[in-house]
Amino acid sequence: MSVINVDKNNFDSVKNSDKLVLLDFYADWCGPCRMVSPVVDEIAEENPQILVGKINVDNEPELAGEFNVASIPTLVVMKHGKVVQQSVGAKPKPQILAMLEE
Repeated sequence: MSVINVDKNNFDSVKNSDKLVLLDFYADWCGPCRMVSPVVDEIAEENPQILVGKINVDNEPELAGEFNVASIPTLVVMKHGKVVQQSVGAKPKPQILAMLEE
């Protein structure tokens, strides 16, 4: 499955997904975000059972605020509408995959 661009208009459907959700909070100007982005894309392609979304904090400050995003990249894992994991900073693929394991 491909990555979904998440905004305030489609956030509720993403949040209420039956699937495990991985959200990548980023900005286009952020170097570490550009390092994480292709890894997040790979995870989305390799794990169709996970809903993967990207949220541009410059375009969606309300959503960033809802998750208390102070630094980017921030990765958030949600299950049944609740945050189960949250991490800040660039992470290698194995660490991101570990966040998705219950």
